[in-house]
Amino acid sequence: MIEREEFEMPIAPSTGSGNNTVTPNASPEERDFEFSLRPKTLADFVGQEGLKENLTVFMGAAKKREEPIEHVLLYGNPGLGKTTLAHIIANEMGSQIRVTSGPALEKVGDLAAILSNLQKGDILFIDEIHRINKTIEEVLYPAMEDYALDIIVGKGPTARTLRINLEHFTLIGATTRLSLLSAPLRDRFGMVHHLDFYKRDDLATILRRNANILRTPIHDDAVELLAMRSRLTPRIANRMLRRARDFAQVKGDGTITPDLCRDALAMMRVDEEGLDAVDRHILTTIMEKFQGGPVGLSTIAAATQEEMETIEDVHEPYLLQLGFLARTPRGRIATDRAYKHLGIDIPEQSRLI
Repeated sequence: MIEREEFEMPIAPSTGSGNNTVTPNASPEERDFEFSLRPKTLADFVGQEGLKENLTVFMGAAKKREEPIEHVLLYGNPGLGKTTLAHIIANEMGSQIRVTSGPALEKVGDLAAILSNLQKGDILFIDEIHRINKTIEEVLYPAMEDYALDIIVGKGPTARTLRINLEHFTLIGATTRLSLLSAPLRDRFGMVHHLDFYKRDDLATILRRNANILRTPIHDDAVELLAMRSRLTPRIANRMLRRARDFAQVKGDGTITPDLCRDALAMMRVDEEGLDAVDRHILTTIMEKFQGGPVGLSTIAAATQEEMETIEDVHEPYLLQLGFLARTPRGRIATDRAYKHLGIDIPEQSRLI
């Protein structure tokens, strides 16, 4: 239950029908680019086939019953399409979508203001939902289950409880850290879906589609090159495509060729496996300062001057996926494959593959 207070809306008001969203701290150019490349339907969304099949069934059933779709929780590494899928669900269901994030909800009144302004069938998308504080999270429980807000009116002995009924809405939460969600909140989602890293063929398809949208000619070999170095992540693939387009327009005739693509990636310090300078710094630190490990995450963070969360959420998953890094009960270990990739001699007392 929450005390009645002045509610403030931490998102911009809707300006019409369709998918009206606000991307915090994004310039108009970035928003236009983001929206121009973002697929609008499941048919246009490449990859994540199992998830797409499930969503097709769930949304089809909800439409037949003329009900809002159940609450959905999407989790996975950054850049895999959680926000895009939230907008696609809203588009497919013909619903308005309101966008906010866990850190933006600073007090209970922020969430209450949003919930009380939702119409029937609306979708509330909360990015980084694991960063909602406990007090605000508890307000979500009756809202998700009973579509109601419990408010305490007054103080002291004269205080009384007031229940405000809400329209039936759908909450879509996105998180990179499923383990940080409390069990009561996690269990209130009707659908929980994990987004995997993408196959390189899927990334190549995404790159061709987006190059066509950007009206940028690109050679097939350049597409394969970008797909190979995009860390199996569409967001990174799109960022590299933009940089390659810039390079082609300045250094060439506007067509992204393999040679121009290699030059652009070299300028970005991205190697053949998609590792950037920070990835390589993490690996070389483990190899040279700690004899290949095992070494704890906090020690790696201190030695590389990177935040623990950045290493764990951004860099480590891809290094694990490639088999360059391994986790053990005693800490992180650089594998023999990582030594070979970086051209560093493997220690004779190598502890791992």
